[in-house]
Amino acid sequence: MEHERKAAIAELIGTFAVVFFGAGSVVLYLNGQLDLVGVALAHGLAMGVMLSQIGNISNGAFDPAIQIALWATGRMSSSRTVIHLVAQLVGAAAAALLLKFLVPSQAFDAATGGVSRLGDQISSAKGILLEAVGTFFLVWTVFAAVVDDRGTLARTGGLSVGLMITAGMVAIAPWTGGAFNPARWFGPALASGHWDDWYVWIVGPVAGGVLAGVTFRGVFRRGGEPTTD
Repeated sequence: MEHERKAAIAELIGTFAVVFFGAGSVVLYLNGQLDLVGVALAHGLAMGVMLSQIGNISNGAFDPAIQIALWATGRMSSSRTVIHLVAQLVGAAAAALLLKFLVPSQAFDAATGGVSRLGDQISSAKGILLEAVGTFFLVWTVFAAVVDDRGTLARTGGLSVGLMITAGMVAIAPWTGGAFNPARWFGPALASGHWDDWYVWIVGPVAGGVLAGVTFRGVFRRGGEPTTD
């Protein structure tokens, strides 16, 4: 019970960091104070550092898409998955609301709180596919570098995951915001009240994440691999 409580707190704190620094960087970007590479690095570094620090406590998802992929592949029990999903959403909401309180309202409103948005001439269907592709490779990296204990990069899993987020954002963020994380979208959407095309950042990441997890486990799993409770 004590371990489960600590794991939930770790997920809340990790997700808080990802959303606070990620959305905060987007607010700066849309106010002309940061470039795209800076935004990508803010997201990647936040995820990578938090995963390296407390990933051993909770599996270090900090992202409902990763969490659901762990559950879909038998790496996480249903009850613990629900607890972690709630913790992630609470962390995301708290981060975005604190950012709204701290940042000048004019800058916050100009960037709609850093919420993910579709780019010009990008349909919701294309947005879903872009988010799915980005999340596929994010979750693939998580399974290869963090979940699979045979991975040669297990000790540097945080770096691998952070770099994949950075690469994905550089390529995809101009078109969808490059969330790859329903919580990263949810917090700023709640704080700003902007819910346009909400399903893009739920369907895309979850579908891409589950596909990556199932594919990785189906191809590379070992016989008798245990489920993580």
